[in-house]
Amino acid sequence: MNRYTAVQSLLILFAIALLISPPVIFAESIEKLDPNMAVADPDGEWIWYDALLLGIEGKVWGETEKPYDRLPAKAEGVVTDSVWKLSKHSAGMAVHFVSDAEKISAKWEVTNDNLAMPHMPATGVSGLDLYVRLDKGWHWIGNGRPSQKETQAVLASGIPAGSHEYLLYLPLYNGTASLAIGVPKEASLAKAPARPEGKQKPLVFYGTSITHGGCASRPGMAYPAILGRRFDRPVVNLGFSGNGKMEAAMGELLQEIDAAAYILDCIPNMTPELIAERVVPLVKALRAARPGIPILLVENIQYQSGAFLEASRIAYEEKNEALQESYGTLLGSEYISDLYYLPGDTLLGSDGEATVDGVHPTDLGFQRMADAFEPVLKSFLSE
Repeated sequence: MNRYTAVQSLLILFAIALLISPPVIFAESIEKLDPNMAVADPDGEWIWYDALLLGIEGKVWGETEKPYDRLPAKAEGVVTDSVWKLSKHSAGMAVHFVSDAEKISAKWEVTNDNLAMPHMPATGVSGLDLYVRLDKGWHWIGNGRPSQKETQAVLASGIPAGSHEYLLYLPLYNGTASLAIGVPKEASLAKAPARPEGKQKPLVFYGTSITHGGCASRPGMAYPAILGRRFDRPVVNLGFSGNGKMEAAMGELLQEIDAAAYILDCIPNMTPELIAERVVPLVKALRAARPGIPILLVENIQYQSGAFLEASRIAYEEKNEALQESYGTLLGSEYISDLYYLPGDTLLGSDGEATVDGVHPTDLGFQRMADAFEPVLKSFLSE
């Protein structure tokens, strides 16, 4: 091999290494957690850091009853009892951190003994989901599969040398009582750098069981999480299974959030009468409190049996007609600026293959939903 060929070969190998390895974040640019804050295993293999030391993305209120609650303590007795109970689920929350560890573990405890549901696996209901930032964006690397209320699991091992940036998503349909991240004793852990300039405000999703994450196989596959990664923004998930009904109390809470955009995806939980009663007042109040922030109204998904069963088709068509009327009012006599609309026939496809039960998306369904949302969000999100 001549010298020119050898140099060529080295350059090719270096280029391949850059393509397959995550970008390195220099340790000097971040503040590492003090190892004295960690708890060491008796055998010395792992040291454990409370995830709260790293901060929790997707949590917007500090004054909560428990650390991983989605709504503030003051909301108890103001929102409905069902919404309050569901707000204890940690849907949409994530730990954003940097580590140079060769392997990463987690210890977590959930609040509910029911780790799974008949139509949704334990990995989605009660599990963890780990992503790493690569050159081309976020990429899945491993997950935590719960076996009981308290679980310890290795999320990833054999990690390339260097400091890498991670997102660890929390359980969707269970509460998180505690979470610790484990690394080898010689490794470091640090809060991730701030999101890029102009992308630090969150996308705020308010909606139903679908927004909540039902029925993703793992937390990172809920459509708000997918869109958060695609747009490289924090996400606030205010999906409440069966209870996304646009109550005035929830509207007032939404007004408190300094958002990049508000995505209102409540129609599956509402009757045509409720839609006519509540959409216009909630949107008007939100616009008055947050002028200039985009608001996206989302139609009901097309129930998958509707292609064959007339009653199913009529159910979602009537809701969408009611939302269209409210949207027309908001653009007309009640003119609201920066208001956008996403039709339901774009969300799941027409082949009937994107849900668990005709309503709740599978991972395929959530990918299709994210694909439908993405161009609409791109049209108004400032980069």
